[in-house]
Amino acid sequence: MILTKEIEIFLEEDLRDDDVSCTLVPNKQVNAVIFTKQNCIVSGLEIAAAILDYMNISYAQKKNPGDFANKGEILFELSGDSVAVLRAERLVLNFLSRLCGIATNTHEYVSIVEKSVSDYNKKNQTNLKPPKIAATRKTTPGIRKFEKKAVIDGGGDSHRNNLADLVMIKDNHIEIMGFENAFLEAKKKASFSKKIEMEADLKEQAVLAARLGADIVMLDNMTPAEIRETVALLIENGLRDSVLLEASGGIKKENLADYAASGVDVISLSAVTNDAKWIDISLDIQK
Repeated sequence: MILTKEIEIFLEEDLRDDDVSCTLVPNKQVNAVIFTKQNCIVSGLEIAAAILDYMNISYAQKKNPGDFANKGEILFELSGDSVAVLRAERLVLNFLSRLCGIATNTHEYVSIVEKSVSDYNKKNQTNLKPPKIAATRKTTPGIRKFEKKAVIDGGGDSHRNNLADLVMIKDNHIEIMGFENAFLEAKKKASFSKKIEMEADLKEQAVLAARLGADIVMLDNMTPAEIRETVALLIENGLRDSVLLEASGGIKKENLADYAASGVDVISLSAVTNDAKWIDISLDIQK
């Protein structure tokens, strides 16, 4: 959902009464296209459409969120007042470029995971499921919901969108309260409907978290080998099926394949948003 007040805040950065660069052109109806200059996974269409609606610019949307777009393909065909089109141009392109970049980057992570697990299964005659690729809360302030949606468009998972979505007990909670006490306090305060996730740095902590009743255990900064040892220990104690396992910390494209086949259910990483390169997207007025 995109609120009118959000669009107005975004536009406020650019719109001024003494704007000469846009108002020097005559007010006339123009046609334009927004197109990508790189192959990409498409995202950001909803916010782009909302801005165009606000500026009274008519449009035909040529792609859907999550679609693949080849270099040169059109995302929108526009028709509207020349001044409005010029004023909306940069904001629309900024969102599309940023969000298509995140979706494309996420898709690359998802593809690596799927291929590496497929190769692992063929080699080892196993039936391992590829883990989900999830974002973190390391996002741009003010536009998190758009960046999280871009991760989804790229085939990833949004993880928690805010602090209330999930009770996450991390190292600082444990440092202040102790491992077991932090979980018991969370269990006491949280609704029955809310999941609890505990961070574990050691395999013994992961076993304890599962035994206490955590829904999710985050294996923090563990190597793939350490994760496999942890999975084996959970299986040995009859606890593996009672928890979701999430790997996080120090994971990049270069080592992703090893983590993908380590036995976790989720791989969460800030790199899907923070390392994403903007996609080159342009708006051209049509003669």
